[in-house]
Amino acid sequence: MSGTLSVVATPIGNLEDITLRALRILREADCVLAEDTRRTRGLLTHHGIDTRLTSLHAHTSEGRIATLADELAEGRRYALVTDAGTPLVSDPGAELVQAALARGVKVEAIPGASAVMTALCVAGIPADHFRFVGFLPRAGKRRREALATIASDRLSTVMFEAPPRLVDTLADLRAACGDGRRVAVCRELTKLHEEVARGTLAELCARHTEAPRGELTLVIEGAREVETEVVDEAPKPALDPDQLITARLASGLGVREVARELAQALGIDRREAYRQVLAHRKGDAGDAD
Repeated sequence: MSGTLSVVATPIGNLEDITLRALRILREADCVLAEDTRRTRGLLTHHGIDTRLTSLHAHTSEGRIATLADELAEGRRYALVTDAGTPLVSDPGAELVQAALARGVKVEAIPGASAVMTALCVAGIPADHFRFVGFLPRAGKRRREALATIASDRLSTVMFEAPPRLVDTLADLRAACGDGRRVAVCRELTKLHEEVARGTLAELCARHTEAPRGELTLVIEGAREVETEVVDEAPKPALDPDQLITARLASGLGVREVARELAQALGIDRREAYRQVLAHRKGDAGDAD
């Protein structure tokens, strides 16, 4: 029988922000695979759980991942957690999930806390459509392209940032998006010193001149649709077919040529236009009599 890999969301700060199901899974697992075992041990201890811990982080070797996947295929039940929030969202674990699935192992999600969703809830910026970009590239062409995409995208953008880089990132966003784009800098969400700074990029650049402390999540407003000015044009007078026919016949054009012009002007079939020209000429002839 194949085992199960449970991808378990853990609190992003407040240790009470964990579901009853997640606590049960962590308690029943054969082992908890943690990004930082010391940090996860604090969570487990807080909730009276003594399940064995082993590390799984960004530098875990392919061989070690293959061994864990083989153990799952043999029937083990492992719980995968990250330091905070939902695993695989800018966190390690994707390689193990892929290896487990390739071996026919059941992979289940145990949903819970997420810094992305928490920040969207309090940012005061439209959240019906958004995209998440993780951490921006640190420099070079890729960073410039990422900033240009944020500047032009109609969707709100959610991103993570390290405290030492916040000042530079806000300045770069301001240069790309302009002074008036709204942003929320969410710091230490769900923790004792939680703070959400809301305002325009110009305002927040002035406010953040030094690196803050704590975990950061930014929500950037999407580009607003450019309103084009509608210029009212004077309505064109309706075309008078009789005047057109009279004028064109008087200029020396034949019936067929006048009919062709009339059909184009009125958007009608050429045979109908030809009939109207003949009827008009016949009427003129009758008036002359």
